[in-house]
Amino acid sequence: MNNKTLVTGIAAGLMFTLAGCTTVNPYTQEQQTSKAAMGAGAGAVTGAIIGAMKGDRKTALKGAVLGAAAGGGVGYYMDVQEAKLRQRLSGTGVSVSRVGNNLILNMPGNVTFTTGNSSINAGFYQVLDSVAIILKEYSDTTITVIGHTDSVGDEAYNQGLSEQRAQSVASYLRSQGVVGQRFNVMGYGEQSPIASNSTKEGRAQNRRVEITLTPLNVR
Repeated sequence: MNNKTLVTGIAAGLMFTLAGCTTVNPYTQEQQTSKAAMGAGAGAVTGAIIGAMKGDRKTALKGAVLGAAAGGGVGYYMDVQEAKLRQRLSGTGVSVSRVGNNLILNMPGNVTFTTGNSSINAGFYQVLDSVAIILKEYSDTTITVIGHTDSVGDEAYNQGLSEQRAQSVASYLRSQGVVGQRFNVMGYGEQSPIASNSTKEGRAQNRRVEITLTPLNVR
């Protein structure tokens, strides 16, 4: 049996098993394959390839199993963190989205800051407190904080404002005990709109701070 056939067979078997690992989305009530299972599947393929390079079926199978465990570990770690963030941030105006194993918190400017200012709204501190609790509990992530603005006004001013707002959010999270070395903080100004700046509604969407949580390593 050649390595290609070996990898295909082992990975297919594990992927078939993992395909049955579904969960009920607590928000849509629909069945979906868990991120942990998808991560495990990717890990299985990678592990099988590495094992097959050693030249025998037993090593390839062991590599696939270890790869599945490692891949599933990251997926599960982010699954649980995502669920807890969604629970705590429900109804706050902050959205939680998932891209691969990254989690993105979108904090609209109208709920986070006063107009044209980098001072956090007094009512938003409680929301950031909830975020800080999860960030401290799940410490194996890097935290990228990016400020964004709409295109109204001077471009240089908007760039500075976006940086100041990102720093305000990061500084508050640090003050709540989140380790400072985990942070990457930057401002994109008006460079990365997610909606049209030609409408009031679009500009409101573009004024935001995004926090991206990226897993550091396999657990």
